[in-house]
Amino acid sequence: MKKNLAEKLIYPHLVSGNMTPGEEIGLKIDQTLTQDATGTMVMLELEAMGLKKAKTEISCQYVDHNIIQSDFKNPDDHLFLWSAAQKFGIHFSKAGNGVSHPVHMERFGKPGKTLLGSDSHTCAAGSLGMLAIGAGGLEVALAIAGEPFYVKMPTVMGIELKGKLPDWVSAKDVILEVLRRYDVTGGVGKILEYYGPGLEHLSAMDRHVIANMGAELGATTSLFPSDQETKRFLKLQGREGDWSELKADSGCNYDHHDAIDLSKLEPLIAAPSSPGNVVYVRDVAGKPIFQSMIGSSANPGLRDFAVPAMVLKGKKTQDHVSFDINPSSRQVLQTLTEEGYLADLIQSGARIHQAGCNGCIGMGQAPASGKISLRTNPRNFPGRSGTKEDQVYLCSPETAVASAMTGKITDPRDLGMPYPKFKEPEHVSLLNEVAPPGEPQELIMGPNIKPLPKFAPLPTHIQGPVLMKAGNNVSTDEILPAGNFALPFRSNIPAISRFTFSQVDPTYYKRALSHQKEGSLIVGGNNYGQGSSREHAAITPRYLGVKAVIALSYARIHRKNLINFGILPLKFTSIQDYTSIDQGDVIEIKDVKRQVKEGGFVVVRNQTQKTTFKTECALSERERRAILAGGLINLTLQ
Repeated sequence: MKKNLAEKLIYPHLVSGNMTPGEEIGLKIDQTLTQDATGTMVMLELEAMGLKKAKTEISCQYVDHNIIQSDFKNPDDHLFLWSAAQKFGIHFSKAGNGVSHPVHMERFGKPGKTLLGSDSHTCAAGSLGMLAIGAGGLEVALAIAGEPFYVKMPTVMGIELKGKLPDWVSAKDVILEVLRRYDVTGGVGKILEYYGPGLEHLSAMDRHVIANMGAELGATTSLFPSDQETKRFLKLQGREGDWSELKADSGCNYDHHDAIDLSKLEPLIAAPSSPGNVVYVRDVAGKPIFQSMIGSSANPGLRDFAVPAMVLKGKKTQDHVSFDINPSSRQVLQTLTEEGYLADLIQSGARIHQAGCNGCIGMGQAPASGKISLRTNPRNFPGRSGTKEDQVYLCSPETAVASAMTGKITDPRDLGMPYPKFKEPEHVSLLNEVAPPGEPQELIMGPNIKPLPKFAPLPTHIQGPVLMKAGNNVSTDEILPAGNFALPFRSNIPAISRFTFSQVDPTYYKRALSHQKEGSLIVGGNNYGQGSSREHAAITPRYLGVKAVIALSYARIHRKNLINFGILPLKFTSIQDYTSIDQGDVIEIKDVKRQVKEGGFVVVRNQTQKTTFKTECALSERERRAILAGGLINLTLQ
């Protein structure tokens, strides 16, 4: 039987279930990736589980998010993570080495392997022919401990790429085109598998750009074949021996299909405040900008910095524009220096920041209030930049540099200059960016690092007010924001819980705290919990007493995170039931344990409105046991 690439990767790693779409499957995980915004919780979870040593082929802890050291909290966490890496036998990448996804691709990415990461953009490694999936930290901790990863078998969408990109159009425009067609929910429950003759003209790092932002469509992951471009990349990294050819069988079947003629694409841009709000650059050209940022995991390749440097050689950016360069890895920064590109960027008026995520997650580089910021980042959710009521647009490096030169949103084709012909170097300086595990030692825990709170099993009876009624596409950034004001407390759940829903309603924390003991509920619209994999967006509501969430639909990772920490995720069966609930209504669910055990539906009573309705309770047997136990840690310890 002819197989697509997804099937070829899943089958040898399948430890339970069948490859039937919608059925829960268990996958053997070869590699794991954690970063410091989520990794501290992973390490605390490993300690709570009593793990002695990582059981994966490779596990790596990166420090790339919280690298601003304005007080002791972030550096304390860095030291804690280093000590945990030694204790559990995990590779460690220190602050300044770069963003986890491109660095992992440089050092550890290997075709045919599975990678699970506590970062939603882990799917970027699909660019190398890996089955790479983002998940909540607790699931990654279990994978480090040797347990399978459980996920519903996705359907597979084949996307055929034809032709060659025209001048001034690059890989970012490809994934923006996919988002233009399908929006932020178009990939839910799917693997996006790219194939076709157009791949010949896309480098491994171009593919990284496309695979990375598959997360913005809600896709389980994205896949590219391992071909000669993959081999060239691994050879450049001194790892040609890790290459193997992997591709779909000719004439294989896909559950869904689409095609993109690369030669017909134009520069695209995602307007505020959603990655799915994609328009042509020409349609918004002329709007004044005050910041232009290049870098992040979504555009991490050498060419993404080199092409802007070539455009700017001998030229200046506008004085009122903050032109920010965020190198993606120490290796990329070294190569930019050696090839002379960094000097061209500096003379143009660029601000050179350390290699890391930086402004992508609101860790510095906040834009001016009410002013437009262009970014090559993957997300522009409201307030994510660190500025409330921000105006963040997502675009290609070409559009970002053209706009920095003119001071307004500019279609790069209108610069009236030849498109720079960038050629990848044949050799780069290979830096020992990631340290292998050393001698085991005890954890070094600063005063801001607190043990995980213990959560009780599911109660027999749930009753409490709806303290938050959210709309559609509420992101984890809105549930529990990132940024330099909140994330330094990531190792301290009582402290970071103060920021829960602070972007949406600053009164939520105090209201939730007053109902912490008896409990409360949250109501959400469609795609509740999209975006980041950060499990804090489930842990802090649970800590504040949330017993259940009722939503029209959920983002994959957040739904699992709710279950992992014992919050019951229920689904409305009709829009009318959703609209009938007001914030503040008191909800009652009687005999909830029995209803969950029986499965199917859970009956909910709105005491305030004096109405009763059914909700869908679609849990696998494993998820059901986790909910009843009060979370996955409790179940694991049992």
